[in-house]
Amino acid sequence: MKKAILATKVGMTQVFNEDGVLTPVTVLQAGPCVVTQVKTEENDGYEAVQVGFADIREKLVNKPKKGQFEKAGVAVKRYLREFRFENSADYKVADEIKADIFAEGDKVDATAISKGKGFQGAIKRLGQSRGPMGHGSKFHRHQGSNGSCSTPSRVFKGKGMPGQMGGKKITTKNLEIVRVDADKNLILVKGAVPGPKKSLVTIKETTKTNK
Repeated sequence: MKKAILATKVGMTQVFNEDGVLTPVTVLQAGPCVVTQVKTEENDGYEAVQVGFADIREKLVNKPKKGQFEKAGVAVKRYLREFRFENSADYKVADEIKADIFAEGDKVDATAISKGKGFQGAIKRLGQSRGPMGHGSKFHRHQGSNGSCSTPSRVFKGKGMPGQMGGKKITTKNLEIVRVDADKNLILVKGAVPGPKKSLVTIKETTKTNK
């Protein structure tokens, strides 16, 4: 991996290209991210770049993290993440990673925590079909048979049932960057990106491209 950045989700909109074709896009406030530590094979056993993103008041950071930021000589940040860049040695502490690390047409993977939807039934959670809605029917929005009584006398593992929906780490792969605004640190990505507005999104160069 050579390119990655942290961003917050602003929302969705649409843009028109030169031919007048409309494209739905997700607007991401990408960076600037500041390098807080460069990990090396000799000291840490692996090479990586640790970056901080989003300013935060000092009183909201505990002493160990505050000392880490003071050692690096950078302002305290809300988020700390590591990227295993192929060229980690080229980075130095206090370097900035901005939105212009990506360009129009690049393919990226977006990772975020999806919207939490609480406890949901099998129809909404798993897309199962409902039963007859007549008054005499005892089966409307139930998930169906759970298994036989005597044999096997249990519910098979993996049976689709109601449960907590959303709130999980999701990665949407192979998204195309439509536009990059380096002055405002904005990246416009074609299509939808996981997570609610203002959530943290990790943007990395894609690991899977269409052939």
